[in-house]
Amino acid sequence: MTDSTPDGAVSGTGARNPEATTYRPETQEQLVDLMTWAASADAPLELSGSGSKRALGRPMQTQAGLSLTAFSGIELYEPEELVLKAGAGTPMAELVAELAKHHQAFAFEPPDLAPLLGAPAGQGTLGGTVACNLAGPRRVKAGAARDHFLGYAGVSGRGEAYKSGGRVVKNVTGYDLCKLMAGSYGTLTAMTEITMKVLPASEATRTVLLTGLDTGEAVQALTAGLTSSFEVSGAAHLPAGIAPYSRVSDIAAAHTSVTALRLEGPPKSVEHRARKVAEVVQGFGATSDLLDEASQALWAEIRDVRPFVGLDGMAVWRISVPPAQGPDVAARLSLLDSRAQYYLDWGGGLIWLAVPEGTDAFVEGVRGAVGATGGHATLIKASEQVRAAVPVFQPQDAGLAALTKNLKNGFDPKRLLNPGRMYAGV
Repeated sequence: MTDSTPDGAVSGTGARNPEATTYRPETQEQLVDLMTWAASADAPLELSGSGSKRALGRPMQTQAGLSLTAFSGIELYEPEELVLKAGAGTPMAELVAELAKHHQAFAFEPPDLAPLLGAPAGQGTLGGTVACNLAGPRRVKAGAARDHFLGYAGVSGRGEAYKSGGRVVKNVTGYDLCKLMAGSYGTLTAMTEITMKVLPASEATRTVLLTGLDTGEAVQALTAGLTSSFEVSGAAHLPAGIAPYSRVSDIAAAHTSVTALRLEGPPKSVEHRARKVAEVVQGFGATSDLLDEASQALWAEIRDVRPFVGLDGMAVWRISVPPAQGPDVAARLSLLDSRAQYYLDWGGGLIWLAVPEGTDAFVEGVRGAVGATGGHATLIKASEQVRAAVPVFQPQDAGLAALTKNLKNGFDPKRLLNPGRMYAGV
Protein backbone atom coordinates (compact mmCIF):
# COMPACT_ATOMS: atom_id res chain seq x y z
CA MET A 1 0.00 0.00 0.00
CA THR A 2 1.45 3.34 -1.04
CA ASP A 3 0.82 6.97 -0.18
CA SER A 4 0.46 9.04 -3.34
CA THR A 5 0.54 12.37 -1.47
CA PRO A 6 1.75 13.58 1.93
CA ASP A 7 -0.49 13.84 4.94
CA GLY A 8 -2.93 16.73 4.95
CA ALA A 9 -5.80 18.21 6.90
CA VAL A 10 -9.49 18.24 6.15
CA SER A 11 -10.57 21.37 4.33
CA GLY A 12 -13.24 23.66 5.68
CA THR A 13 -15.53 23.28 2.64
CA GLY A 14 -16.39 19.70 3.49
CA ALA A 15 -14.16 18.16 0.80
CA ARG A 16 -10.86 16.39 1.35
CA ASN A 17 -7.77 18.57 1.13
CA PRO A 18 -5.92 17.85 -2.16
CA GLU A 19 -2.72 17.46 -0.11
CA ALA A 20 -4.20 14.72 2.09
CA THR A 21 -2.94 11.15 1.86
CA THR A 22 -4.37 8.89 -0.83
CA TYR A 23 -3.92 5.18 -0.20
CA ARG A 24 -3.63 2.79 -3.13
CA PRO A 25 -3.82 -0.81 -1.90
CA GLU A 26 -2.57 -3.35 -4.41
CA THR A 27 -4.12 -6.49 -2.92
CA GLN A 28 -7.33 -7.30 -1.12
CA GLU A 29 -5.29 -8.10 1.99
CA GLN A 30 -3.84 -4.58 1.96
CA LEU A 31 -7.34 -3.20 1.54
CA VAL A 32 -8.53 -5.14 4.58
CA ASP A 33 -5.58 -3.79 6.59
CA LEU A 34 -6.37 -0.25 5.48
CA MET A 35 -10.03 -0.58 6.42
CA THR A 36 -9.09 -2.02 9.80
CA TRP A 37 -6.78 0.93 10.43
CA ALA A 38 -9.44 3.41 9.28
CA ALA A 39 -11.96 1.91 11.70
CA SER A 40 -9.55 2.09 14.62
CA ALA A 41 -8.55 5.65 13.76
CA ASP A 42 -12.08 6.86 12.90
CA ALA A 43 -10.65 8.00 9.55
CA PRO A 44 -13.33 8.31 6.83
CA LEU A 45 -12.15 7.63 3.29
CA GLU A 46 -13.02 9.07 -0.09
CA LEU A 47 -13.41 5.99 -2.28
CA SER A 48 -12.60 6.47 -5.97
CA GLY A 49 -11.33 4.88 -9.15
CA SER A 50 -10.06 7.27 -11.81
CA GLY A 51 -11.84 10.18 -10.09
CA SER A 52 -13.91 11.03 -13.19
CA LYS A 53 -17.08 11.22 -11.07
CA ARG A 54 -15.70 13.00 -8.00
CA ALA A 55 -18.00 15.95 -8.72
CA LEU A 56 -21.10 13.74 -8.63
CA GLY A 57 -22.79 13.73 -5.23
CA ARG A 58 -22.57 15.75 -2.04
CA PRO A 59 -19.15 17.03 -0.97
CA MET A 60 -17.64 14.74 1.66
CA GLN A 61 -15.53 15.42 4.71
CA THR A 62 -12.89 12.70 4.68
CA GLN A 63 -9.46 12.29 6.18
CA ALA A 64 -7.82 10.41 3.31
CA GLY A 65 -8.44 9.01 -0.13
CA LEU A 66 -8.78 5.38 -1.15
CA SER A 67 -7.90 4.70 -4.78
CA LEU A 68 -8.90 1.36 -6.30
CA THR A 69 -6.98 1.86 -9.54
CA ALA A 70 -4.59 -1.01 -8.72
CA PHE A 71 -7.50 -3.44 -9.03
CA SER A 72 -7.43 -3.28 -12.80
CA GLY A 73 -7.42 -5.68 -15.70
CA ILE A 74 -9.60 -8.41 -17.17
CA GLU A 75 -9.46 -11.50 -14.99
CA LEU A 76 -11.83 -13.70 -16.99
CA TYR A 77 -13.58 -13.27 -20.31
CA GLU A 78 -15.53 -16.10 -21.92
CA PRO A 79 -17.20 -14.74 -25.06
CA GLU A 80 -19.09 -17.97 -25.66
CA GLU A 81 -20.55 -17.77 -22.14
CA LEU A 82 -21.26 -14.02 -22.39
CA VAL A 83 -19.49 -13.28 -19.11
CA LEU A 84 -16.64 -10.95 -18.16
CA LYS A 85 -14.86 -10.47 -14.83
CA ALA A 86 -12.50 -7.56 -14.27
CA GLY A 87 -10.99 -5.43 -11.55
CA ALA A 88 -13.21 -2.58 -10.38
CA GLY A 89 -10.57 -0.04 -11.41
CA THR A 90 -10.42 -1.25 -15.01
CA PRO A 91 -11.09 1.61 -17.47
CA MET A 92 -14.38 1.20 -19.33
CA ALA A 93 -12.63 2.17 -22.56
CA GLU A 94 -10.34 -0.86 -22.21
CA LEU A 95 -13.28 -3.19 -21.62
CA VAL A 96 -15.35 -1.78 -24.48
CA ALA A 97 -12.40 -2.21 -26.86
CA GLU A 98 -11.84 -5.82 -25.79
CA LEU A 99 -15.52 -6.68 -26.15
CA ALA A 100 -15.58 -5.10 -29.60
CA LYS A 101 -12.89 -7.54 -30.76
CA HIS A 102 -15.44 -10.30 -30.21
CA HIS A 103 -18.41 -8.30 -31.54
CA GLN A 104 -19.85 -7.99 -28.05
CA ALA A 105 -20.83 -5.06 -25.81
CA PHE A 106 -22.38 -3.98 -22.52
CA ALA A 107 -26.04 -3.97 -23.48
CA PHE A 108 -26.95 -1.24 -20.98
CA GLU A 109 -24.92 1.25 -23.05
CA PRO A 110 -22.85 2.87 -20.26
CA PRO A 111 -22.53 6.65 -20.63
CA ASP A 112 -19.33 8.62 -20.25
CA LEU A 113 -20.26 11.52 -17.98
CA ALA A 114 -16.64 12.61 -17.38
CA PRO A 115 -16.72 15.54 -19.86
CA LEU A 116 -20.00 16.77 -18.37
CA LEU A 117 -18.35 16.74 -14.94
CA GLY A 118 -15.21 18.49 -16.14
CA ALA A 119 -12.91 15.48 -16.57
CA PRO A 120 -11.30 14.06 -19.72
CA ALA A 121 -13.41 11.67 -21.79
CA GLY A 122 -12.80 7.95 -21.51
CA GLN A 123 -11.61 8.00 -17.88
CA GLY A 124 -14.50 6.12 -16.24
CA THR A 125 -13.97 2.71 -14.62
CA LEU A 126 -16.08 -0.42 -14.33
CA GLY A 127 -16.49 0.08 -10.57
CA GLY A 128 -17.70 3.65 -10.97
CA THR A 129 -20.14 2.71 -13.72
CA VAL A 130 -21.68 -0.06 -11.63
CA ALA A 131 -21.60 1.86 -8.33
CA CYS A 132 -23.52 4.73 -9.97
CA ASN A 133 -25.83 2.29 -11.84
CA LEU A 134 -25.35 4.21 -15.07
CA ALA A 135 -27.20 3.35 -18.28
CA GLY A 136 -27.74 4.99 -21.65
CA PRO A 137 -30.63 5.20 -24.11
CA ARG A 138 -30.87 1.42 -24.48
CA ARG A 139 -32.18 1.13 -20.94
CA VAL A 140 -35.72 1.14 -22.35
CA LYS A 141 -34.92 -2.26 -23.88
CA ALA A 142 -31.96 -3.73 -21.99
CA GLY A 143 -32.25 -2.32 -18.45
CA ALA A 144 -29.65 -0.57 -16.29
CA ALA A 145 -26.20 -1.63 -15.13
CA ARG A 146 -27.69 -3.52 -12.16
CA ASP A 147 -29.57 -5.81 -14.56
CA HIS A 148 -26.25 -7.05 -16.02
CA PHE A 149 -24.30 -7.16 -12.74
CA LEU A 150 -23.68 -10.81 -11.81
CA GLY A 151 -21.27 -10.69 -8.88
CA TYR A 152 -18.47 -8.92 -7.07
CA ALA A 153 -15.76 -9.19 -4.45
CA GLY A 154 -14.90 -6.41 -2.05
CA VAL A 155 -14.25 -5.21 1.47
CA SER A 156 -16.96 -3.70 3.64
CA GLY A 157 -16.55 -0.81 6.05
CA ARG A 158 -16.26 -3.45 8.77
CA GLY A 159 -12.95 -4.54 7.24
CA GLU A 160 -14.46 -7.84 6.09
CA ALA A 161 -13.55 -9.29 2.68
CA TYR A 162 -16.47 -11.07 1.05
CA LYS A 163 -17.99 -12.11 -2.29
CA SER A 164 -21.53 -12.07 -3.62
CA GLY A 165 -23.16 -13.42 -6.75
CA GLY A 166 -21.50 -15.51 -9.40
CA ARG A 167 -21.09 -16.09 -13.11
CA VAL A 168 -24.71 -16.87 -13.94
CA VAL A 169 -27.81 -14.70 -14.05
CA LYS A 170 -29.76 -16.81 -11.56
CA ASN A 171 -28.10 -17.20 -8.18
CA VAL A 172 -30.20 -18.33 -5.22
CA THR A 173 -27.48 -18.83 -2.63
CA GLY A 174 -28.37 -15.83 -0.53
CA TYR A 175 -29.37 -12.18 -0.84
CA ASP A 176 -28.88 -10.42 -4.17
CA LEU A 177 -26.37 -7.90 -2.86
CA CYS A 178 -25.51 -6.78 -6.40
CA LYS A 179 -28.77 -4.82 -6.45
CA LEU A 180 -27.62 -2.95 -3.32
CA MET A 181 -24.16 -2.14 -4.63
CA ALA A 182 -25.48 -0.80 -7.97
CA GLY A 183 -26.45 2.76 -7.16
CA SER A 184 -24.72 2.87 -3.75
CA TYR A 185 -22.04 5.32 -4.97
CA GLY A 186 -19.30 3.59 -3.01
CA THR A 187 -20.99 4.08 0.37
CA LEU A 188 -21.33 0.39 1.34
CA THR A 189 -18.33 -1.58 0.07
CA ALA A 190 -15.03 -1.04 -1.68
CA MET A 191 -15.53 -3.37 -4.65
CA THR A 192 -12.35 -4.88 -6.06
CA GLU A 193 -13.66 -7.36 -8.63
CA ILE A 194 -16.84 -7.24 -10.73
CA THR A 195 -18.51 -9.85 -12.94
CA MET A 196 -20.81 -8.65 -15.72
CA LYS A 197 -23.05 -10.20 -18.33
CA VAL A 198 -22.25 -9.10 -21.89
CA LEU A 199 -24.22 -9.55 -25.11
CA PRO A 200 -23.58 -9.61 -28.86
CA ALA A 201 -23.14 -6.14 -30.35
CA SER A 202 -25.60 -4.91 -32.95
CA GLU A 203 -24.55 -5.50 -36.54
CA ALA A 204 -26.46 -2.48 -37.83
CA THR A 205 -28.13 0.64 -36.48
CA ARG A 206 -30.78 2.85 -38.06
CA THR A 207 -32.73 5.75 -36.59
CA VAL A 208 -36.16 6.90 -37.77
CA LEU A 209 -36.45 10.70 -37.48
CA LEU A 210 -39.44 13.02 -37.20
CA THR A 211 -38.95 16.78 -37.23
CA GLY A 212 -40.92 19.76 -35.97
CA LEU A 213 -42.93 18.03 -33.24
CA ASP A 214 -43.67 19.71 -29.94
CA THR A 215 -42.83 17.76 -26.78
CA GLY A 216 -46.30 16.35 -26.32
CA GLU A 217 -46.52 15.10 -29.90
CA ALA A 218 -43.01 13.72 -29.67
CA VAL A 219 -43.76 11.59 -26.61
CA GLN A 220 -46.89 10.24 -28.30
CA ALA A 221 -44.78 9.24 -31.32
CA LEU A 222 -42.10 7.70 -29.11
CA THR A 223 -44.72 5.76 -27.18
CA ALA A 224 -46.22 4.44 -30.41
CA GLY A 225 -42.81 3.19 -31.50
CA LEU A 226 -41.90 1.68 -28.15
CA THR A 227 -45.20 -0.16 -27.76
CA SER A 228 -45.00 -1.60 -31.27
CA SER A 229 -43.61 -5.09 -31.88
CA PHE A 230 -40.50 -3.80 -33.66
CA GLU A 231 -38.05 -3.66 -30.71
CA VAL A 232 -37.14 0.01 -30.58
CA SER A 233 -33.89 0.36 -28.59
CA GLY A 234 -33.75 4.14 -28.26
CA ALA A 235 -36.44 6.82 -28.08
CA ALA A 236 -35.46 10.47 -27.60
CA HIS A 237 -36.66 14.00 -28.37
CA LEU A 238 -34.38 16.99 -28.92
CA PRO A 239 -36.31 20.29 -28.76
CA ALA A 240 -35.62 23.04 -31.29
CA GLY A 241 -33.15 24.74 -28.95
CA ILE A 242 -31.03 21.57 -28.59
CA ALA A 243 -31.02 19.82 -31.97
CA PRO A 244 -29.14 22.52 -33.96
CA TYR A 245 -26.06 22.08 -31.76
CA SER A 246 -25.63 18.40 -32.64
CA ARG A 247 -22.44 17.46 -34.46
CA VAL A 248 -24.50 15.13 -36.65
CA SER A 249 -25.09 17.19 -39.77
CA ASP A 250 -28.55 15.80 -40.53
CA ILE A 251 -29.72 16.75 -37.02
CA ALA A 252 -28.18 20.22 -36.97
CA ALA A 253 -29.44 20.99 -40.46
CA ALA A 254 -33.04 20.36 -39.41
CA HIS A 255 -33.13 23.73 -37.58
CA THR A 256 -36.10 22.45 -35.57
CA SER A 257 -36.93 19.76 -33.04
CA VAL A 258 -35.92 16.17 -33.80
CA THR A 259 -37.66 13.05 -32.50
CA ALA A 260 -35.64 9.84 -32.85
CA LEU A 261 -36.43 6.12 -32.70
CA ARG A 262 -33.55 3.65 -32.96
CA LEU A 263 -33.56 0.11 -34.36
CA GLU A 264 -30.63 -2.29 -33.93
CA GLY A 265 -29.78 -5.81 -35.06
CA PRO A 266 -28.99 -7.72 -38.27
CA PRO A 267 -29.01 -5.41 -41.33
CA LYS A 268 -32.04 -6.93 -43.07
CA SER A 269 -34.04 -6.96 -39.85
CA VAL A 270 -33.12 -3.35 -39.06
CA GLU A 271 -34.12 -2.20 -42.54
CA HIS A 272 -37.48 -3.97 -42.30
CA ARG A 273 -38.26 -2.83 -38.77
CA ALA A 274 -37.29 0.77 -39.51
CA ARG A 275 -39.73 0.80 -42.40
CA LYS A 276 -42.47 -0.60 -40.16
CA VAL A 277 -41.77 1.92 -37.38
CA ALA A 278 -41.96 4.72 -39.93
CA GLU A 279 -45.43 3.43 -40.84
CA VAL A 280 -46.43 3.35 -37.16
CA VAL A 281 -45.52 7.03 -36.64
CA GLN A 282 -46.43 8.39 -40.07
CA GLY A 283 -49.46 10.14 -38.61
CA PHE A 284 -47.10 12.51 -36.80
CA GLY A 285 -45.34 13.68 -39.97
CA ALA A 286 -42.89 12.70 -42.65
CA THR A 287 -39.97 10.51 -41.59
CA SER A 288 -36.36 10.12 -42.65
CA ASP A 289 -33.63 7.65 -41.77
CA LEU A 290 -30.25 8.11 -40.13
CA LEU A 291 -27.90 5.25 -41.00
CA ASP A 292 -25.11 3.48 -39.13
CA GLU A 293 -22.29 5.93 -38.36
CA ALA A 294 -24.49 9.01 -38.13
CA SER A 295 -27.03 7.08 -36.07
CA GLN A 296 -24.35 5.87 -33.66
CA ALA A 297 -22.97 9.42 -33.33
CA LEU A 298 -26.40 10.82 -32.45
CA TRP A 299 -27.04 8.27 -29.72
CA ALA A 300 -23.56 8.78 -28.29
CA GLU A 301 -24.40 12.49 -27.92
CA ILE A 302 -27.68 11.65 -26.20
CA ARG A 303 -26.03 9.00 -24.00
CA ASP A 304 -23.17 11.22 -22.79
CA VAL A 305 -25.30 14.37 -22.29
CA ARG A 306 -23.06 16.21 -24.74
CA PRO A 307 -25.56 19.02 -25.39
CA PHE A 308 -24.81 20.28 -21.86
CA VAL A 309 -21.03 19.78 -21.78
CA GLY A 310 -19.13 23.03 -21.18
CA LEU A 311 -22.10 25.13 -20.05
CA ASP A 312 -20.52 27.35 -17.40
CA GLY A 313 -22.68 28.35 -14.47
CA MET A 314 -25.38 25.83 -15.36
CA ALA A 315 -26.57 23.02 -13.13
CA VAL A 316 -27.57 19.75 -14.81
CA TRP A 317 -30.38 17.59 -13.45
CA ARG A 318 -31.27 14.00 -14.32
CA ILE A 319 -35.02 13.63 -13.84
CA SER A 320 -36.97 10.38 -14.03
CA VAL A 321 -40.75 10.51 -14.43
CA PRO A 322 -43.51 8.36 -15.95
CA PRO A 323 -43.06 8.85 -19.73
CA ALA A 324 -46.62 10.08 -20.27
CA GLN A 325 -45.97 12.91 -17.81
CA GLY A 326 -42.64 13.91 -19.32
CA PRO A 327 -44.08 16.75 -21.47
CA ASP A 328 -45.99 18.35 -18.57
CA VAL A 329 -42.99 18.14 -16.23
CA ALA A 330 -40.68 19.58 -18.91
CA ALA A 331 -43.11 22.46 -19.48
CA ARG A 332 -43.24 23.24 -15.76
CA LEU A 333 -39.47 23.13 -15.48
CA SER A 334 -39.11 25.49 -18.45
CA LEU A 335 -41.19 28.07 -16.62
CA LEU A 336 -38.72 28.17 -13.72
CA ASP A 337 -36.17 30.11 -15.79
CA SER A 338 -36.13 31.38 -19.35
CA ARG A 339 -32.59 30.02 -19.78
CA ALA A 340 -33.61 26.44 -18.99
CA GLN A 341 -32.82 23.80 -21.63
CA TYR A 342 -33.88 20.18 -21.73
CA TYR A 343 -34.16 17.07 -23.86
CA LEU A 344 -35.95 13.77 -23.35
CA ASP A 345 -34.70 10.18 -23.45
CA TRP A 346 -36.28 6.81 -22.55
CA GLY A 347 -39.47 7.65 -24.45
CA GLY A 348 -40.06 10.72 -22.29
CA GLY A 349 -39.26 9.02 -18.98
CA LEU A 350 -35.87 10.71 -18.59
CA ILE A 351 -35.46 14.48 -18.70
CA TRP A 352 -31.99 16.01 -18.88
CA LEU A 353 -32.34 19.60 -17.66
CA ALA A 354 -29.76 22.40 -17.66
CA VAL A 355 -30.60 25.51 -15.63
CA PRO A 356 -28.62 28.33 -14.02
CA GLU A 357 -27.32 27.30 -10.62
CA GLY A 358 -30.01 28.43 -8.24
CA THR A 359 -31.13 28.83 -4.68
CA ASP A 360 -33.19 26.57 -2.44
CA ALA A 361 -36.32 28.08 -3.95
CA PHE A 362 -35.31 26.98 -7.43
CA VAL A 363 -34.43 23.49 -6.20
CA GLU A 364 -37.83 23.30 -4.54
CA GLY A 365 -39.36 24.15 -7.91
CA VAL A 366 -37.61 21.18 -9.51
CA ARG A 367 -38.57 18.86 -6.67
CA GLY A 368 -42.15 20.13 -6.76
CA ALA A 369 -42.53 19.55 -10.50
CA VAL A 370 -41.20 16.02 -10.17
CA GLY A 371 -42.63 14.98 -6.83
CA ALA A 372 -46.24 15.08 -7.93
CA THR A 373 -45.48 12.39 -10.54
CA GLY A 374 -43.83 9.97 -8.13
CA GLY A 375 -40.57 10.48 -10.02
CA HIS A 376 -37.18 11.60 -8.75
CA ALA A 377 -34.53 14.18 -9.60
CA THR A 378 -30.76 13.95 -9.15
CA LEU A 379 -28.45 16.95 -9.34
CA ILE A 380 -25.74 15.52 -11.59
CA LYS A 381 -23.61 18.62 -12.11
CA ALA A 382 -23.29 21.76 -9.96
CA SER A 383 -20.62 23.67 -8.07
CA GLU A 384 -19.39 22.29 -4.77
CA GLN A 385 -21.12 25.15 -2.93
CA VAL A 386 -24.50 24.28 -4.45
CA ARG A 387 -24.06 20.54 -3.85
CA ALA A 388 -23.25 21.26 -0.20
CA ALA A 389 -26.31 23.45 0.23
CA VAL A 390 -29.12 21.47 -1.43
CA PRO A 391 -30.13 17.79 -1.62
CA VAL A 392 -28.30 16.18 -4.54
CA PHE A 393 -30.37 12.99 -4.52
CA GLN A 394 -34.13 12.70 -4.18
CA PRO A 395 -35.10 13.27 -0.51
CA GLN A 396 -36.30 10.06 1.13
CA ASP A 397 -39.44 9.54 3.20
CA ALA A 398 -39.00 8.42 6.80
CA GLY A 399 -39.34 4.70 6.07
CA LEU A 400 -36.86 4.66 3.21
CA ALA A 401 -34.41 6.86 5.12
CA ALA A 402 -34.50 4.43 8.04
CA LEU A 403 -33.86 1.51 5.68
CA THR A 404 -30.94 3.37 4.10
CA LYS A 405 -29.38 4.00 7.53
CA ASN A 406 -29.86 0.36 8.52
CA LEU A 407 -28.06 -0.78 5.37
CA LYS A 408 -25.22 1.63 6.08
CA ASN A 409 -25.02 0.33 9.65
CA GLY A 410 -24.81 -3.23 8.34
CA PHE A 411 -22.02 -2.64 5.85
CA ASP A 412 -20.21 0.41 7.24
CA PRO A 413 -21.25 1.22 10.82
CA LYS A 414 -18.39 3.68 11.40
CA ARG A 415 -19.20 5.69 8.25
CA LEU A 416 -15.79 5.12 6.67
CA LEU A 417 -16.74 4.84 2.98
CA ASN A 418 -17.79 7.99 1.12
CA PRO A 419 -19.69 9.29 4.17
CA GLY A 420 -22.48 11.71 3.28
CA ARG A 421 -21.99 11.43 -0.46
CA MET A 422 -25.64 10.55 -0.99
CA TYR A 423 -27.36 11.67 2.23
CA ALA A 424 -26.16 13.43 5.36
CA GLY A 425 -25.34 10.96 8.11
CA VAL A 426 -24.94 7.98 5.79
